[in-house]
Amino acid sequence: MSKTSKTTEDAAQAIQDAVSQMQKMGFGALPLTGADWMTRMNTLGSEVMQFMAERVQQDVDLQQRMLACKDVNELQKIQAEFLQTAINRYTEETGKLLEMYAKAWMPDSKSG
Repeated sequence: MSKTSKTTEDAAQAIQDAVSQMQKMGFGALPLTGADWMTRMNTLGSEVMQFMAERVQQDVDLQQRMLACKDVNELQKIQAEFLQTAINRYTEETGKLLEMYAKAWMPDSKSG
C-alpha cells in the first residue's frame, strides 16, 4: 500500500471515528454527513452549472441577434425580450435552488 493511500485511509478512518464519537455524545444520526449529503451537494452544484451554461448560451445568442439588427427599434425589442427572459429565468432558478437547498439541509422535511 502506498503512503498516499495509507494517509487517505487514515484520514477517512479518523473522520468516521469522530462522527461515531459525536453520535455517542448525543448528536444523533447527523443526517447531513456522508454519501447522502454529498449526493445532494453534487445535485445542487450540477443545477447551478447547468443554469450558468444556459445563461452563457443566451448571452451569446443575444450578441448574434444584436449584430444582425437592421435598426434601433429592432435592437431595443431584442434587448427588452432578453432582459425579461433573464429576469424570469433567474426568478425561476432562485425558487428552484431554494427548494433544493431546503431539501438538502432538511432531508426529513415534507417539502417534496
